[in-house]
Amino acid sequence: MYMFGLGRLIYVILLLVNSAAILSEDRFLNRIGWGSSEPAGFGQSQDQSVKNKLINLISAIRTLLRIPLIIANTLVIVYEVVLG
Repeated sequence: MYMFGLGRLIYVILLLVNSAAILSEDRFLNRIGWGSSEPAGFGQSQDQSVKNKLINLISAIRTLLRIPLIIANTLVIVYEVVLG
């Protein structure tokens, strides 16, 4: 099994993006200290740690990819129902 297929890779990527998109900031992220405590501003802040970059990535996924994720999930569901 050298290649598991492009379709499976797309499913895995979609699953990972969905898992980042559904993380609730109030229920989960604040409890582990990953909430966005500082307001968004212009320019780069001085503290650009990996943790802050991951927090910004999760926030960007939740805001920018909301509509594309709805469309992609709908297409995958229709594809699976029609073609199995």
